Amino acid sequence: MTQIIPGQYKDARFRKGHIVTAEDVPVLLSMGKENLYIFEMDEGKLHENDAAERMCALCLNEGMTRSEVKEGKIELFAAHDGLFRVDTERLNAVNAVDELMIATRHGNTAVKAGDKLAGTRVIPLVIDAQRLADAEAIVGGKPLLELLPYKLRRAGIITTGSEVFHGRIEDKFTPVVEKKLAAFGIETSSHVVVDDGLEHIRDAIDRLRATDVDMIVCTGGMSVDPDDNTPGAIKASGARIVTYGAPVLPGAMFLLGYFDDGRPVMGLPGCVMYAKSTIFDIVLPRIAAGIELTRRDFTTLGEGGLCLGCPVCTYPNCGFGK
Repeated sequence: MTQIIPGQYKDARFRKGHIVTAEDVPVLLSMGKENLYIFEMDEGKLHENDAAERMCALCLNEGMTRSEVKEGKIELFAAHDGLFRVDTERLNAVNAVDELMIATRHGNTAVKAGDKLAGTRVIPLVIDAQRLADAEAIVGGKPLLELLPYKLRRAGIITTGSEVFHGRIEDKFTPVVEKKLAAFGIETSSHVVVDDGLEHIRDAIDRLRATDVDMIVCTGGMSVDPDDNTPGAIKASGARIVTYGAPVLPGAMFLLGYFDDGRPVMGLPGCVMYAKSTIFDIVLPRIAAGIELTRRDFTTLGEGGLCLGCPVCTYPNCGFGK
């Protein structure tokens, strides 16, 4: 039985198994409980705590820890850093079953060890066991949630632009990319600076492909000017282009491709250098976890793909990319 004292306390004041005494009566009255009820468990019914255990089993997967059951609720947490993913279709189907609920954080997002991932419970104190059976049939033995560790460890960066190559300006793009990669445990093991020539960019890509890098990132030269040759060079290198362009602002000129061995290659537009959050921040966690993205992964980004440019950036704790 939950007691709420605004601004001070909200928790179970009396738990299952408690024997009521005369001293409890004033407390119960202060909670608005003028009557106590006794029920007998019918066959085919489940207490909320027992039902919560079965709800938890629908979600719990490798890399996750769980809380103890409390008032019919169990919460899940990340045991390590990684990419959190949700099977949205099956989750929605389970939540369509009456008197059941699972609430999660957004899928396809980066999480840290200890972050809360989900909470499960049933609505009533006692629930028909058939409802749990219906949910279990929907899930089919494969958990609704997963937490994938980051797999990619080494990156090669190609900085394009004659102004940088000839030393006319300082390269401020590469340090930004290196910092974003390092957040996912990715080391920049190779770095090449080339001018705007298509053949030079392509040759640099070929050189990095011959090393042990897990991904190649090209910075700059992604716009529509005649000397913006990075997209053409990536295509000429033999990469299969998944997308050149994305319904995301900032980041519309982003390019992603894959080589035959599965290694990704990206072309980053200039906004990655100066904007706080861009398309690169949205897709990097999935790429770091070894997920091969498809064209549909990008076409679905339109709703939520507009960064509002808040004076204080709170990404990823905002709607951008979700």
